[in-house]
Amino acid sequence: MHAKTRETFLAAFVLVLVILLSGCISGQLAGNNVNSAKAGETKVVTKVIDGDTIVVQGGDHVRLLGIDSDEKGYPCYTPAKKRMEELVLGKEVYLEPDAEDKDQYDRLLRYVFLDGRNINIIMVEEGFAVARFYPENTKYKDEITAAETEAIDNAVGCKWISD
Repeated sequence: MHAKTRETFLAAFVLVLVILLSGCISGQLAGNNVNSAKAGETKVVTKVIDGDTIVVQGGDHVRLLGIDSDEKGYPCYTPAKKRMEELVLGKEVYLEPDAEDKDQYDRLLRYVFLDGRNINIIMVEEGFAVARFYPENTKYKDEITAAETEAIDNAVGCKWISD
């Protein structure tokens, strides 16, 4: 190999090596950011348990963050469950995590989106659930709290209709 060809080859090799190494470093940094941000995922809803808990493909139970709806035996249970079924059953939703991944019952803790709409907020603004937050998971607290205030002020849904 001639000296000039060797220098060109070496320069190209070093350049490729620098590009590969910087890509690896960037990928590692990006990977760390993704892991710390807990990227969401898309799943089909296969069952609705109640107004704040669903089951998605693969069998994972998902507890919607920032809201609380009535359990079986309480007045708003059936209307809330029915509304959740109308909104998401059989549909592909995006599950967005917050600070905590799972609760004490091993349910995924998520904000649920359908076509870009936050289902957690919809359930509160329509009066089927109340706002309920824990210090670790407050990503949409302002929006959900505002939805609850509006529902209360307008006496909508089974949680706020006055008799």
